[in-house]
Amino acid sequence: MSVLKPPATILYEDNHLMIVNKRVSHIVQGDKTGDASLDVLLKGFIKERDNKPGEVFMGIPHRLDRPVSGAVVFAKTSKALSRMAGLFKEKEVEKIYHAIVEKCPQPDSGTLEHYITRNTKQNKSYIHDKEVNGSKHARLHYRKLASSDRYHLLEIVLETGRHHQIRAQLAGIGSVIKGDRKYGARRSNPSGGISLHARRISFIHPVKKEQLDVVAPYPKMDIFPVFFKKGSPT
Repeated sequence: MSVLKPPATILYEDNHLMIVNKRVSHIVQGDKTGDASLDVLLKGFIKERDNKPGEVFMGIPHRLDRPVSGAVVFAKTSKALSRMAGLFKEKEVEKIYHAIVEKCPQPDSGTLEHYITRNTKQNKSYIHDKEVNGSKHARLHYRKLASSDRYHLLEIVLETGRHHQIRAQLAGIGSVIKGDRKYGARRSNPSGGISLHARRISFIHPVKKEQLDVVAPYPKMDIFPVFFKKGSPT
């Protein structure tokens, strides 16, 4: 008898939430490509695994870009969805990303603050030093964790969650994310994704009121582990 496998590695699950480790090939929610989205795949998995007779609820309180990997939270009940959406809106969820860049920012740690506009036709965002028509404020903190001969590993803490924010802000200061051709990388990654990983997500459980701190393992098809073989910090 074959063992039913989830479409993505489950990092945490209870009656209210499911947190999975998204692959770069997945879209979190359906789009114009028509490809099967992660929420639909997870609903099908739960329906079969738990032998549910009715429709499975799977709410989406936040998203990751398709070429980005890492921790994504799904809500298994409408109450959990509403409360998680509130946590994200009130900035009560800590999101830590790891990114591999071609050029290290100067200085090695700091804060990036810009105004971002989005071009929907290009599916691309642009940064501005001052507020312009239609722009939204964007702020993140970064620090260098390690360096190799060719690349640098950054830790990024988001304060705001704008469209392509990390990608646009890092590219805007010359620190393009490895594999991110849209924002100026020299070449694509073999996986088709970019070297940006939602490494850790932390928040107070919206129903249980307990601290949740979930770490997503790195994708195998990238060079993240190379930095840690040298004894770099996790």
